[in-house]
Amino acid sequence: MTGKKTYFASDFHLGLKAGTDPAAREKKVVAWLNGVAPDAGEIYLLGDVFDFWWEYKKVVPKGFTRFLGTISALTDAGLSVYMFPGNHDMWIGQYLEDECGVEIFREPVVRNLNGKKFYLAHGEGLGSEDAGYRVLLWLFRNRTIQRFYSMLHPAFGVAVGHRWSMNSRLGKGISLPFMGEEKEDLFRHSKSLLEKEDIDYFVYGHRHLPLRYCLPGGQVIVILGDWIESPGYAVWDGIDLRLEEYR
Repeated sequence: MTGKKTYFASDFHLGLKAGTDPAAREKKVVAWLNGVAPDAGEIYLLGDVFDFWWEYKKVVPKGFTRFLGTISALTDAGLSVYMFPGNHDMWIGQYLEDECGVEIFREPVVRNLNGKKFYLAHGEGLGSEDAGYRVLLWLFRNRTIQRFYSMLHPAFGVAVGHRWSMNSRLGKGISLPFMGEEKEDLFRHSKSLLEKEDIDYFVYGHRHLPLRYCLPGGQVIVILGDWIESPGYAVWDGIDLRLEEYR
């Protein structure tokens, strides 16, 4: 959209009871959304918006009222909002599309923005050589297992999900430093894609490490970080993709 900017953010982990206060984090996310909306043409939320989300046929998780209301107001006003399920909220169904007006991307996508090609994805499993992790993702995504899990009462099913999250590395407050271009899964994945097609910018969530990195060929990899300790986002103004901290 002419004269409008494109915004990218991820890993809000709404509802996570670790790090910053979850209610304060949600209010900060809402303030950011309302702040960027006037000059935004599109907003992309690249996964793990919720720390856990299990959508039953007739029941959706309690909470997130301010966030869901804000997203609905933005889409009602004509702003395009896109969301990628992450590894914490991969069980998003139709509710957010039907009730809040967002468009859900369940796989990585390539978008042309002002003549530049952007590869967008949450990032879980991409480039990973960890067979155990890939098996775990397959189990989480298995439709048969999901149907059985949906038979659990929501009070139990959601509680199990939150307990699983708190036992993860994120819930324990453990973060990994940048391991170098050759050892990072998302870098490995990006380079393999560049062997097949030209991409100008790669934008990922998942890694919880705010980073803007220029590859030798001039392509740029941006990892968005998270909103647990140091909220950040990326903005594309049609010329440059900047990684910024929300204050």
